[in-house]
Amino acid sequence: MSLKTPLGKVRGLGSAKDGTHHWWAQRVTAVALVPLTLWFVYAVMALAGADHATASAWLASPFNAIAMLLLIIATFHHLHLGLQVVVEDYVHAEGTKIAVMLAVKLGVFALAIAAGFAVLKVAFTA
Repeated sequence: MSLKTPLGKVRGLGSAKDGTHHWWAQRVTAVALVPLTLWFVYAVMALAGADHATASAWLASPFNAIAMLLLIIATFHHLHLGLQVVVEDYVHAEGTKIAVMLAVKLGVFALAIAAGFAVLKVAFTA
């Protein structure tokens, strides 16, 4: 016995089987952000009052540069997932929804690339 209407069966509407993946990705990025954010807060507090050369040398350390890149990746992926849910839930016009989703995706991607580039530039030129 199916709960789909005959019209729904014809159109093929129903579960896209994508919600679980999205839900898990949001939870995994949230869990990954906990230690990365704690590490970042500790590092910022330890570097408080340091000069530019000290901060650059700190970021040039392979562990710190990699941890910072992981923080950037997890943060922006989590941001994208959250904004996608907000747009899907609150923007109802299909054309506007597509435009906003495209803007969100491109904006988050551009910011993540810029942040990653900044970390790599400092890490390799310090």
